Amino acid sequence: MSNKNMDKKPLCLSGKGVTKVFGIGEKKTVAVDHVDFEFHEGELVSIVGESGSGKTTLAKMLLGLTSVTEGEIFYQGKPRDIRTRKKKKEYWKNIQAIFQDPFSSFNVFTKIDTVLLDCIHMRGGRNLPKEKKIELMTEACSFVNLKYEEMTNKYPFELSGGQMQRLMIERIFLLKPKILLADEPTSMIDACSRATILDMLMNLRNEIGMTIIFITHDIGLAYYISDTVYIMEKGKFVESGSADDVILHSKADYTKRLISDVPKIYEEWDLSTV
Repeated sequence: MSNKNMDKKPLCLSGKGVTKVFGIGEKKTVAVDHVDFEFHEGELVSIVGESGSGKTTLAKMLLGLTSVTEGEIFYQGKPRDIRTRKKKKEYWKNIQAIFQDPFSSFNVFTKIDTVLLDCIHMRGGRNLPKEKKIELMTEACSFVNLKYEEMTNKYPFELSGGQMQRLMIERIFLLKPKILLADEPTSMIDACSRATILDMLMNLRNEIGMTIIFITHDIGLAYYISDTVYIMEKGKFVESGSADDVILHSKADYTKRLISDVPKIYEEWDLSTV
């Protein structure tokens, strides 16, 4: 997969000098250190780094869950404005996330129907007839290979980890955001489910033209799925570019070390056996 068409697509999210500092004085930690980035519509971007590299802090800033200490984030070419609750809610219609731990993403006391109905209401479907809402929920379930009749009236804690992960993708299918931030979304599931989940995300991108930003420590996965890769070390981007450029012609020592930890990165992955 290459990003040769990406330069023609409009920017959806970008940043200049984006910085996050925690604490003050001697206890000060610079988690994200003056990073610049440009993510285009429909692009699949991976931000790769080890634990503590600052990638999850950056993800939280992109989502508007953590404030920016310095620098600016731009949404669709304009400085992002999420100062009021109303503006934040509007922003969240267009940017959503799925996280590493699906169990922490749902309120255990909220039935699955309510979770899905909330998505339909967020997209302006509050006044749709009940049959139409059920039709939308059934369609979303089948997109992730779940049966609505087996999900209805259940609570999230009654599902397996793989089903929970699918439920998270189902929410995205209903919300249809412009940008999806996926923070290690496949790290808690087996290889077979992982391929299925990645496949679903790819289908979703193709179906609604969504930009997907993967936050991962897995450079092999990043190479396989991405148009563009950013390598993050100690809060800075040490390298960025097309997946082929960054991984097949890497310049930074840190990138080379990440690659050397992965067996057979250059071989084509065979998903037909999955």
